[in-house]
Amino acid sequence: MTGVPHVVVVGGGLAGITAALGLADAGAQVTLVERRPRLGGATSSFQRAGLTIDTGQHVFLRCCSDYLGLLQRLGVQDRVHLQDRLDVTVLAPGGARARLRRNLLPAPAHLSAAVAGYRHLTPAERARVVRGALVLRSLDPDDRSLDTRTVGEFLGTHGQTAATLDAFWDVFVTAALNLPSRQASLQLAARVFRTGLLDTANAGDIGWPAVPLGELHGEAGQRALEAAGVAVRTRVAVRGIAPDAGSPEPRSPEPGRSEPGRSEPRSPEPGGPGPGGWVVHADGGPVAGDAVVLAVPAGDVAELLPSGAIPVPERLSALGTSPIVNVHVVYDRPVLPLPFVAAIRSPVQWVFDRTRPSGLTEGQYLAVSLSAADDWVDRPTEEVRSVFLPALAAVLPRARSARVQEFFVTRERRATFRQGVGSNALRLGASTALPGLVLAGAWTDTGWPDTMESAVRSGRSAVRAVLDHLTRTRTAPARGPARGSAA
Repeated sequence: MTGVPHVVVVGGGLAGITAALGLADAGAQVTLVERRPRLGGATSSFQRAGLTIDTGQHVFLRCCSDYLGLLQRLGVQDRVHLQDRLDVTVLAPGGARARLRRNLLPAPAHLSAAVAGYRHLTPAERARVVRGALVLRSLDPDDRSLDTRTVGEFLGTHGQTAATLDAFWDVFVTAALNLPSRQASLQLAARVFRTGLLDTANAGDIGWPAVPLGELHGEAGQRALEAAGVAVRTRVAVRGIAPDAGSPEPRSPEPGRSEPGRSEPRSPEPGGPGPGGWVVHADGGPVAGDAVVLAVPAGDVAELLPSGAIPVPERLSALGTSPIVNVHVVYDRPVLPLPFVAAIRSPVQWVFDRTRPSGLTEGQYLAVSLSAADDWVDRPTEEVRSVFLPALAAVLPRARSARVQEFFVTRERRATFRQGVGSNALRLGASTALPGLVLAGAWTDTGWPDTMESAVRSGRSAVRAVLDHLTRTRTAPARGPARGSAA
């Protein structure tokens, strides 16, 4: 085959945006298709009652180098906040509070003063936390045998108690892995604590968006993709992927799936592959390419992959899912003087001030992020309200006299894959058994938990897999200028 190779990217989340930009920067012709009307995937925004609401509360750490690189590639690195040093206030009912702020010493001594002064634990329990941290620091996050144990079990065998798990370790484990320590994979926890907190002093400094996620990722992503020459097609549902030659009819869409504008099949768009290429059967007609990057959630992959792409397709369903629930409260006055806080001994976990990004001009808008939310995801809004308004008042004294102007709940039922024991062994790499068909997504085997950093890393891995395939089939593009490539 000759000419410029064409690659189709299915999915417009962070993984798909990263892959499409990297391939375009490498000189390929790229078409990105996304079934939603906007890009950004799980990190997007919507409008409600005149406010801009994020689909979830997403933070990053200074060690998230690939994600920070994507922000730079999108030209929005100035639209996030990043702490000059790790600083987390942890609240408890009754007004008790503690501050975890690193000092300027090298790791692991950078957290010594923070743990020593952590008022939610006794001095003896603080000493236990120090011992647990040193043991965690000795683990290798790439050691697959760690995936056979929970981090809670491991810490329990190294002196940690229910009090230290609940008041310290789970503040970070539950938020990072979307499971409590008693269920979460030790291997993934080792990645979180070693890379994010224990190996390098400034790695755990926390960053968060200063603008809506839809602006930070979706709108900026759209502009960057179009500037790179990527053809972006939104509101396009994909019904199946098949080899170019003699491809079988793709699976029908699942019952009840909305497919606006669906038309009868037609010939693939020009510029497509010869033998060995791929056809993406999508609304408006098939799209042909020399390679395809499937950057969608694990639960959607099985519906789209042709037979033989994955030796054991059951691995996809075995990954499972873990939900996140977001509780949104608008008060008539400020009740939280910090950009975010964590809470213990309370149904409240993490609370974020999203007043300015939402566009609210009076009062304060708080978003409560509930990870590992199996117990909350199906509860009626009024029941959630009856629990969380008193719970917020218990940890935020100013909320007791404030009037609630808005209260609503959003639910991310498939927020992450279920990052428990054995989950890392179920994750798939970028390359499938079918040449030119590549996977991407935070759920793939990046070595990181299901996070924005993992999504971007997966997109970069997909670029390398596609370029390797194109090189072997002699269709590799001539590399153009780097242009700050995310690949």
